[in-house]
Amino acid sequence: MDAQHLSKRLALVASFVPKGARLADIGSDHAYLPAALALAGKIKLAVAGEVVAGPYQNMLNEIQQNGLGGQIIPRLADGLAAVHPEDHVDTVVIAGMGGTLIADILERGQEQLAGVQRLILQPNVGEARLRAWLQAHRYQIMAERLLEEDGHIYEIIVAEPSLVPFRYSDYELEFGPLLLEKKGPVFTQKWRDYIQRQTAVLRQIEAAKQPPVAKVKQLQSAISLVKEALADD
Repeated sequence: MDAQHLSKRLALVASFVPKGARLADIGSDHAYLPAALALAGKIKLAVAGEVVAGPYQNMLNEIQQNGLGGQIIPRLADGLAAVHPEDHVDTVVIAGMGGTLIADILERGQEQLAGVQRLILQPNVGEARLRAWLQAHRYQIMAERLLEEDGHIYEIIVAEPSLVPFRYSDYELEFGPLLLEKKGPVFTQKWRDYIQRQTAVLRQIEAAKQPPVAKVKQLQSAISLVKEALADD
């Protein structure tokens, strides 16, 4: 993969970046995403943030090789501290991390989110935790997508600030309010895989001499909830 050949996952993330955006890509790694968008003429400016020195050096190399030094600003910084007021960022991408970590980055960077009009988030796990953060901070979920690539299923959440609070049920927070409307084969695959894994864990626990009752009930409840979501398809 490089800036000219994005993965399916990053290409789908890129598709939600508005034309003419001033982008911040947090945890940018090689800066493939902002580089691809800049080469395509889709963005005005990008801030590529990295907290680790190695990936930061990878970013510098990618930006230099593509001649994008005037359009992509690389910064070695923790989370949204990479974004400065003079950048006038309006779109933020945070992809390839756990949902709890993404929520923590957003929580710590609320000052930098003041002028941001779109969040494009791709949690690897912990999607419900991230949706709960968005709800608590008055963001409306505008789009959700699932895709499978190389044996992994990825979830993308696009959210925008709202003047009025949006309320999602626990069921919607778990499965995604917009994903529940469409579902489809990838949704089914994701949650069938979940049932298989959790059932295996449940059998192991139940085989113990003194199974922890609370844990057994928790797993049974979680499996039942997923079966309900799949049955509604």
